[in-house]
Amino acid sequence: MRQLPLFALRSTSVLASYLPGPNQLAVDTLQADAATLRSPVMWLYGAHGVGKTHLLQAICARAGERAEAAAYLPLRELPDATAELLSGCEELRWVCIDDVDRVMGDLVWERAFFRVYTEFEDRGGKLVFSAATTPAAMPIALPDLASRLNAAVILRLHELSDEQRCAALKIRAARRGAELPDDTVQYLLRRLPRDMNSLCAFIDALDDASLAAQRRLTIPFVREVLKEG
Repeated sequence: MRQLPLFALRSTSVLASYLPGPNQLAVDTLQADAATLRSPVMWLYGAHGVGKTHLLQAICARAGERAEAAAYLPLRELPDATAELLSGCEELRWVCIDDVDRVMGDLVWERAFFRVYTEFEDRGGKLVFSAATTPAAMPIALPDLASRLNAAVILRLHELSDEQRCAALKIRAARRGAELPDDTVQYLLRRLPRDMNSLCAFIDALDDASLAAQRRLTIPFVREVLKEG
């Protein structure tokens, strides 16, 4: 098998650290026995910041715990990648492709996806795609691929409520060994972009700063960090 490129998974991107909120069905489906799913493809879609990357990386992390071969391919981070990237993927158990909408409409990529799909249909592997929208809304040029993706297990991810965002950020901080008080997290929600990518990135940076300064995550400390940024 050709050696596939390795992309580091974030240690925080595990199923236990994802607050499902309105996305419980998606999380339950991702944790189901793969053999019970009607299609070799799962398709996650939703707006930026709803957790698509988190869940794709979590699937790969879980596969690693089970000694199942998996690959995570972040197409947004690979603007010059070609479909050769998929060579060898047919022999894996899980292939998770982030931001697949960046290459849909390219026949070379689509033929490569169809080849992996066919192999997985025979061998029991799973393809997991993430995109901003559904397969039906994609400019898919290969009719055979379009029909199969439209029959995939399609899971929409919804944005969290403010209350759920607060809970998710407290979980994020707790997994890093930090306590995030309620008043601090409310303060952050009033002053930062509300998508979870931005919020989680700030929590990580804030925790690093608190460790360096030996300070708790209080509002005065957060105010200082925001001013410095």
